[in-house]
Amino acid sequence: MDFSYTEEDDAFRTELRSWLAANLPEFMASGEIGDENNPDRRTMLRRQAWQRRLHEGRWAAINWPLSWGGREATVMQNTIYSEEMARAKTPGIYNANGIWQIGPMILRWGTEEQQTMWLPGILGADVHWCQGFTEPEAGSDLANLRTLAVRDGDEYVVTGRKIWISTAHLAKWGLFLVRTDPTAIERGAKHEGITALIVDMELPGIEVHVIRDITGGELFCEVNFDGAHIPAAYRLGDENQGWNVAMGTLASERVGTSGLSVSMRIELDNLIATARAQNPGALEDPGIRERIARLWTQLELTRLLNARALSKILKGEKNWPEVPLAKLQWSYLSQTIAELGVDVLGPMGVLSRGGPDAVDKGHWGHNYVWQRYTSIGAGTTEVQKNIIADRAIKMPRR
Repeated sequence: MDFSYTEEDDAFRTELRSWLAANLPEFMASGEIGDENNPDRRTMLRRQAWQRRLHEGRWAAINWPLSWGGREATVMQNTIYSEEMARAKTPGIYNANGIWQIGPMILRWGTEEQQTMWLPGILGADVHWCQGFTEPEAGSDLANLRTLAVRDGDEYVVTGRKIWISTAHLAKWGLFLVRTDPTAIERGAKHEGITALIVDMELPGIEVHVIRDITGGELFCEVNFDGAHIPAAYRLGDENQGWNVAMGTLASERVGTSGLSVSMRIELDNLIATARAQNPGALEDPGIRERIARLWTQLELTRLLNARALSKILKGEKNWPEVPLAKLQWSYLSQTIAELGVDVLGPMGVLSRGGPDAVDKGHWGHNYVWQRYTSIGAGTTEVQKNIIADRAIKMPRR
C-alpha cells in the first residue's frame, strides 16, 4: 500500500492547520447566530456563516478549479482535509450537497451559462441546495425511479414524488433525477431514460412537506411534483443521460470517508472522557472494557481500509470492494458507539438537551436514536451486503 505524503501534501496540511488555528476559535466564540427558535434553522444559519468564512480563505470548495475559488485538491489532499476538519471539530457547511456533489457535476456537465448562473450562489452560501433522488416506490433501487418528465417545447412537465430529501424545505435549488423515457423499465433497461434536472424549488406545482424524524428534527422532506414546468435549459447533461450524472454525484459523496474514521475515534475518546467524569465505575466493568477495546480495533481497521482504498485511487485502480466495505463499517460503528454511550453513562446518557442534568447537552441520548439512519444513508446496509456478496465474494445465487 502506497500512502506517503508529498511535500505539497505536507504544505497543504500545514496551511490548513494554520488557517483553522487563526479562524476557528474566534468563530466558535462568537456564540449563536440569529434568534431563530427552530434549532435546525439555527444550525443552518451557523453553517452558512462558517461556509462563508471558509470561502474567504478558499477552503470551502477545495476540489473546484482555481478560477472558481477552489484549490484543485488531489485525492490525498481531500483525505488530509477531512482528517483535519474532523480533528478540529469544525461546524458543518451550509451547502454540503452543493459543494461536494452538485457543484462538481455542474462544473463537469453544465454549460458556461449554467455555471455562471448557479456556482457563485453555491460557493458563497447565498442559497441552499438539495438533492432529490430517492422515491417511495423505488426503495433502494435508484434506477427504478418513476417521477415522470415529459418534454413540452422548451420545458419539461414533471409529475411524481420524492422522499427523504434532506433540507428541501430550506433549498432554493435542487438537483433531481427524473424519468424521461417511461418505456425503459418495461424494456428491462431501467438505467436508461433518466435525466438530471436542476429545479427551482419555488416554482408552481412543487410542494415540500417536512418529515419530523424520530429525534424531533425536521430536516427530511417529501417533495411532490404536480405538473411543474421546468425549463429545458435547466437540464444538466443530455436527455436520458442522467444515470451518468448520478454516478458521478454519488462517487463524490464518498469523498472524505477517511475523515469519518477520525471523527468516530474522536467520538470514542469523548465518550471515555465523559464516562471518567460522570460514571467512572462503568469503565471498571470487564464487559464494557472489552467493548471499548473491540470498538477501538474496528476503528483502526476502518482507517486502514480507507487508506487501502485511497492507495488504489492514487494508482489509478478501482477502489473495490473497499468503498462498500467502508460504508458498512461506518453504519455499524456509528451505531455501536451510540449504543455504548448510553450503556456506559447509564440513566444520565438518555437525558435530553435542555434538562438540568443532561450530560454533554443531551448528545448521547440524541445520538442513540439518530444513528439509526446510517443503515440507510448513502446506501442501505442490505443492498451493500448483497453487492459485496454478489460481486466481491461471488457467492452462488439460490
